[in-house]
Amino acid sequence: MSTTPPGTVPASRNARFAWYAGLFVLGALVGTAGALVQAAWLPGGLFLALLATAALFYGGLRATGTQTAVVAGGGGWLLAVILLSLGRPEGDGVFAGGVGELLFLFGGMALAVMCTTLSRLPRPTP
Repeated sequence: MSTTPPGTVPASRNARFAWYAGLFVLGALVGTAGALVQAAWLPGGLFLALLATAALFYGGLRATGTQTAVVAGGGGWLLAVILLSLGRPEGDGVFAGGVGELLFLFGGMALAVMCTTLSRLPRPTP
């Protein structure tokens, strides 16, 4: 019988995939909410959106102990942000093309890279 230490993903393959899929969906939700919030309240909303993005990436890294979690959350976040930036054929879009949108996009990508390159936590000894 193997027990997993607190704060780590269970060793089974299906459990890891469930964690990564959940982080992908959570990343898409954070990306969507961040895109709406940063446009609504520009200086404070941008800070709040980037803070939520950093919490997603760093929390996924620390919860699972792997950089794959950051990639999964970042993939969902990037997919949502890119789809929202495309707009509709009528010309409507969430992003208006200002400085705030660029800071949100590049800031979120920089946060993902920073969290991916952080070192992993050492495994606790039983």
